[in-house]
Amino acid sequence: MTVRHCWRLTVRDEFSAGHALRHYQGKCERLHGHNFGVELCVEGRDLTPGTELLLDFKVLKTALKDALRELDHCVLNDTPPFDRINPSSENLSRHIWRNVAARLAESPDPQARAVRLVSVSVSEKGSQSATYLEWAEGDPPVR
Repeated sequence: MTVRHCWRLTVRDEFSAGHALRHYQGKCERLHGHNFGVELCVEGRDLTPGTELLLDFKVLKTALKDALRELDHCVLNDTPPFDRINPSSENLSRHIWRNVAARLAESPDPQARAVRLVSVSVSEKGSQSATYLEWAEGDPPVR
């Protein structure tokens, strides 16, 4: 039997922004604000020699904070790409996922380039969230 292993790291942050959901046909179609919660998860198989870390949390938190900076204290409907697409939690989670994935891929830290971004969840309230995941065709989705 072959045993497979990996580690997952999760970081959380938040940003404050206003948005109006286009075509919603309810009170959320009017401009309103949230303190959005964001949870980001990466995984990988190899720990660094010596320190035995998958990735320094500081690197991961910085990538997420940098991605959220462009959204914080904005009217999302006026901020690209949400000036064209609905600023829903679903679209926000995909946007943040792609932004952080690019930052990790371009990082000078080889451990940042070695991890795989698993998911990004965005919540408008603590009791509900939208989660975005991507995987290569032919690969099974994350469980």
